[in-house]
Amino acid sequence: MVPGGGLSPDYDRWIGCKPGFFLPVRVLSRLFRRLFLEAPEDAFYRGKLCFFGETESLRDAIAFAACLVSQDNREWVVYSKPPFGGPDQVLEYLGRYTHRVALSNDRILDVSNGEVAFQWKDYRHKYKRKSRAMTLAADEFIRRFLIHTLPPGFPRIRHFGFLANRHRSGKLTLCRQLLTTAVAALLPGTEQCRQIEQALVSPQPVRCPGCGGAMIRLGPVPAHLWPHHPPNSS
Repeated sequence: MVPGGGLSPDYDRWIGCKPGFFLPVRVLSRLFRRLFLEAPEDAFYRGKLCFFGETESLRDAIAFAACLVSQDNREWVVYSKPPFGGPDQVLEYLGRYTHRVALSNDRILDVSNGEVAFQWKDYRHKYKRKSRAMTLAADEFIRRFLIHTLPPGFPRIRHFGFLANRHRSGKLTLCRQLLTTAVAALLPGTEQCRQIEQALVSPQPVRCPGCGGAMIRLGPVPAHLWPHHPPNSS
Protein backbone atom coordinates (compact mmCIF):
# COMPACT_ATOMS: atom_id res chain seq x y z
CA MET A 1 0.00 0.00 0.00
CA VAL A 2 1.33 3.42 -0.98
CA PRO A 3 0.12 6.64 0.66
CA GLY A 4 -1.09 9.52 -1.49
CA GLY A 5 1.76 11.76 -0.41
CA GLY A 6 4.70 11.99 1.95
CA LEU A 7 6.98 14.19 4.00
CA SER A 8 9.34 16.65 2.34
CA PRO A 9 13.09 15.91 2.65
CA ASP A 10 13.41 18.54 5.42
CA TYR A 11 10.27 17.21 7.22
CA ASP A 12 8.85 20.72 7.08
CA ARG A 13 5.72 20.05 5.01
CA TRP A 14 3.49 17.34 3.59
CA ILE A 15 3.66 16.79 -0.18
CA GLY A 16 0.38 15.36 -1.43
CA CYS A 17 -0.79 14.26 -4.85
CA LYS A 18 -3.26 16.25 -6.89
CA PRO A 19 -6.99 15.78 -6.23
CA GLY A 20 -8.28 12.87 -8.32
CA PHE A 21 -4.71 11.86 -9.24
CA PHE A 22 -2.57 9.21 -7.59
CA LEU A 23 -0.44 7.40 -10.16
CA PRO A 24 0.57 8.38 -13.71
CA VAL A 25 -0.83 5.23 -15.32
CA ARG A 26 0.95 5.70 -18.66
CA VAL A 27 4.31 6.32 -16.99
CA LEU A 28 3.67 3.38 -14.67
CA SER A 29 3.15 1.08 -17.66
CA ARG A 30 6.54 2.15 -19.04
CA LEU A 31 8.15 1.50 -15.66
CA PHE A 32 6.61 -1.98 -15.36
CA ARG A 33 7.70 -2.81 -18.91
CA ARG A 34 11.31 -1.81 -18.21
CA LEU A 35 11.52 -3.73 -14.94
CA PHE A 36 9.91 -6.87 -16.34
CA LEU A 37 12.27 -6.89 -19.34
CA GLU A 38 15.41 -6.15 -17.33
CA ALA A 39 14.82 -9.06 -14.94
CA PRO A 40 14.80 -11.89 -17.56
CA GLU A 41 17.70 -10.25 -19.40
CA ASP A 42 19.81 -10.27 -16.26
CA ALA A 43 18.77 -13.84 -15.47
CA PHE A 44 19.62 -14.96 -19.01
CA TYR A 45 23.21 -13.71 -18.90
CA ARG A 46 23.70 -15.21 -15.45
CA GLY A 47 22.63 -18.60 -16.79
CA LYS A 48 19.44 -18.73 -14.70
CA LEU A 49 16.96 -19.21 -17.59
CA CYS A 50 16.18 -22.51 -19.28
CA PHE A 51 14.23 -22.87 -22.53
CA PHE A 52 12.45 -26.00 -23.73
CA GLY A 53 9.96 -26.95 -26.42
CA GLU A 54 8.68 -24.01 -28.44
CA THR A 55 11.01 -21.58 -26.64
CA GLU A 56 14.17 -23.61 -27.23
CA SER A 57 15.32 -21.23 -29.96
CA LEU A 58 15.68 -18.47 -27.37
CA ARG A 59 18.79 -20.17 -26.01
CA ASP A 60 20.69 -18.25 -28.67
CA ALA A 61 21.77 -14.84 -27.33
CA ILE A 62 20.86 -12.98 -30.52
CA ALA A 63 17.40 -14.56 -30.70
CA PHE A 64 16.78 -13.78 -27.05
CA ALA A 65 17.89 -10.16 -27.48
CA ALA A 66 15.61 -9.79 -30.53
CA CYS A 67 12.70 -11.15 -28.47
CA LEU A 68 13.28 -8.54 -25.77
CA VAL A 69 13.50 -5.76 -28.33
CA SER A 70 10.17 -6.80 -29.86
CA GLN A 71 8.50 -6.66 -26.44
CA ASP A 72 10.00 -3.27 -25.68
CA ASN A 73 7.92 -1.75 -28.50
CA ARG A 74 4.59 -3.15 -27.24
CA GLU A 75 2.14 -1.28 -25.05
CA TRP A 76 1.79 -2.67 -21.53
CA VAL A 77 -1.64 -2.29 -19.94
CA VAL A 78 -1.61 -1.01 -16.36
CA TYR A 79 -5.06 -0.28 -14.97
CA SER A 80 -5.67 1.80 -11.86
CA LYS A 81 -8.97 3.00 -10.41
CA PRO A 82 -10.44 3.99 -7.02
CA PRO A 83 -12.05 1.16 -4.99
CA PHE A 84 -15.84 0.94 -5.13
CA GLY A 85 -16.24 0.67 -1.37
CA GLY A 86 -13.54 3.13 -0.33
CA PRO A 87 -10.32 2.50 1.62
CA ASP A 88 -12.07 0.41 4.29
CA GLN A 89 -12.96 -2.20 1.69
CA VAL A 90 -9.35 -2.33 0.44
CA LEU A 91 -7.98 -2.87 3.94
CA GLU A 92 -10.53 -5.59 4.63
CA TYR A 93 -9.68 -7.33 1.33
CA LEU A 94 -5.92 -7.21 1.87
CA GLY A 95 -6.30 -8.31 5.49
CA ARG A 96 -7.74 -11.64 4.35
CA TYR A 97 -4.46 -12.41 2.59
CA THR A 98 -1.94 -10.95 5.03
CA HIS A 99 -3.40 -12.37 8.25
CA ARG A 100 -4.44 -15.89 7.35
CA VAL A 101 -2.82 -19.26 6.77
CA ALA A 102 -2.99 -21.36 3.62
CA LEU A 103 -6.13 -23.22 4.74
CA SER A 104 -8.71 -22.07 7.29
CA ASN A 105 -10.04 -24.52 9.88
CA ASP A 106 -13.60 -24.37 8.56
CA ARG A 107 -12.44 -25.92 5.26
CA ILE A 108 -11.11 -29.05 6.99
CA LEU A 109 -13.91 -31.62 6.88
CA ASP A 110 -12.39 -34.61 8.63
CA VAL A 111 -9.13 -35.87 10.16
CA SER A 112 -9.08 -39.62 10.77
CA ASN A 113 -7.20 -42.82 9.92
CA GLY A 114 -4.10 -40.89 8.86
CA GLU A 115 -6.00 -38.90 6.25
CA VAL A 116 -7.26 -35.32 5.94
CA ALA A 117 -10.39 -34.33 4.01
CA PHE A 118 -10.86 -30.67 3.08
CA GLN A 119 -12.73 -28.38 0.73
CA TRP A 120 -11.14 -26.80 -2.33
CA LYS A 121 -12.10 -25.02 -5.56
CA ASP A 122 -10.90 -25.68 -9.10
CA TYR A 123 -10.83 -22.25 -10.76
CA ARG A 124 -10.07 -23.81 -14.15
CA HIS A 125 -13.36 -25.73 -14.06
CA LYS A 126 -16.57 -24.42 -15.59
CA TYR A 127 -18.19 -24.21 -12.16
CA LYS A 128 -15.13 -22.69 -10.51
CA ARG A 129 -16.99 -21.30 -7.51
CA LYS A 130 -18.35 -24.69 -6.48
CA SER A 131 -16.50 -26.27 -3.56
CA ARG A 132 -15.20 -29.81 -3.90
CA ALA A 133 -13.87 -32.32 -1.39
CA MET A 134 -10.39 -33.85 -1.48
CA THR A 135 -8.83 -36.48 0.80
CA LEU A 136 -5.07 -36.78 1.19
CA ALA A 137 -2.72 -38.78 3.35
CA ALA A 138 -1.64 -36.77 6.38
CA ASP A 139 2.02 -36.51 5.31
CA GLU A 140 1.03 -35.34 1.80
CA PHE A 141 -1.40 -32.81 3.28
CA ILE A 142 1.33 -31.42 5.54
CA ARG A 143 3.77 -31.28 2.61
CA ARG A 144 1.34 -29.22 0.52
CA PHE A 145 0.47 -27.01 3.47
CA LEU A 146 4.11 -26.19 4.18
CA ILE A 147 4.61 -25.05 0.58
CA HIS A 148 2.51 -21.99 1.47
CA THR A 149 4.53 -21.03 4.55
CA LEU A 150 7.12 -18.28 4.31
CA PRO A 151 10.82 -19.23 4.53
CA PRO A 152 12.82 -18.16 7.62
CA GLY A 153 13.67 -14.46 7.70
CA PHE A 154 10.98 -13.53 5.15
CA PRO A 155 8.42 -11.27 6.89
CA ARG A 156 4.87 -11.22 5.59
CA ILE A 157 4.52 -7.43 5.83
CA ARG A 158 7.25 -4.79 5.48
CA HIS A 159 6.87 -1.13 6.36
CA PHE A 160 8.89 1.67 4.77
CA GLY A 161 9.08 5.45 4.91
CA PHE A 162 7.21 7.14 7.72
CA LEU A 163 5.57 3.79 8.55
CA ALA A 164 8.90 2.07 9.33
CA ASN A 165 8.87 0.50 12.78
CA ARG A 166 11.81 2.49 14.14
CA HIS A 167 10.21 5.96 13.86
CA ARG A 168 6.57 5.26 13.03
CA SER A 169 5.10 6.93 16.11
CA GLY A 170 6.98 10.21 15.70
CA LYS A 171 6.56 10.41 11.92
CA LEU A 172 2.82 9.70 12.05
CA THR A 173 2.39 12.42 14.66
CA LEU A 174 4.27 14.85 12.43
CA CYS A 175 2.20 13.84 9.39
CA ARG A 176 -1.05 14.48 11.25
CA GLN A 177 0.19 17.91 12.34
CA LEU A 178 1.24 18.87 8.82
CA LEU A 179 -2.02 17.61 7.32
CA THR A 180 -3.92 20.30 9.24
CA THR A 181 -2.48 22.78 6.72
CA ALA A 182 -4.69 24.00 3.88
CA VAL A 183 -4.88 21.38 1.15
CA ALA A 184 -3.84 23.85 -1.57
CA ALA A 185 -0.49 24.37 0.17
CA LEU A 186 0.23 20.63 0.14
CA LEU A 187 -0.18 19.98 -3.58
CA PRO A 188 2.93 19.66 -5.76
CA GLY A 189 3.40 22.18 -8.54
CA THR A 190 3.24 21.37 -12.25
CA GLU A 191 7.03 21.44 -12.60
CA GLN A 192 7.47 19.07 -9.69
CA CYS A 193 4.99 16.58 -11.17
CA ARG A 194 6.84 16.75 -14.49
CA GLN A 195 10.14 15.96 -12.77
CA ILE A 196 8.61 12.99 -10.95
CA GLU A 197 7.19 11.55 -14.17
CA GLN A 198 10.50 12.13 -15.97
CA ALA A 199 12.33 10.20 -13.25
CA LEU A 200 10.04 7.19 -13.73
CA VAL A 201 10.44 7.00 -17.50
CA SER A 202 12.80 4.28 -18.69
CA PRO A 203 16.42 5.42 -18.98
CA GLN A 204 18.01 6.20 -22.32
CA PRO A 205 19.64 3.18 -23.99
CA VAL A 206 23.40 2.96 -24.26
CA ARG A 207 24.45 4.53 -27.56
CA CYS A 208 27.21 3.36 -29.88
CA PRO A 209 30.04 5.95 -29.92
CA GLY A 210 30.51 5.33 -33.62
CA CYS A 211 27.06 5.41 -35.26
CA GLY A 212 24.95 6.65 -32.35
CA GLY A 213 22.50 3.71 -32.53
CA ALA A 214 21.11 1.83 -29.54
CA MET A 215 23.41 -0.96 -28.37
CA ILE A 216 21.95 -4.39 -27.59
CA ARG A 217 23.64 -6.48 -24.90
CA LEU A 218 24.40 -9.97 -26.23
CA GLY A 219 26.55 -11.31 -23.40
CA PRO A 220 30.07 -11.30 -21.97
CA VAL A 221 33.07 -12.05 -24.22
CA PRO A 222 34.97 -15.16 -23.03
CA ALA A 223 38.50 -14.45 -21.86
CA HIS A 224 40.06 -16.64 -24.56
CA LEU A 225 38.48 -14.43 -27.23
CA TRP A 226 39.89 -11.15 -25.90
CA PRO A 227 42.29 -9.47 -28.38
CA HIS A 228 45.93 -9.58 -27.38
CA HIS A 229 46.52 -6.06 -28.65
CA PRO A 230 44.30 -2.96 -28.88
CA PRO A 231 42.86 -2.25 -32.37
CA ASN A 232 45.02 -0.24 -34.75
CA SER A 233 43.66 3.32 -34.69
CA SER A 234 45.32 4.13 -37.98
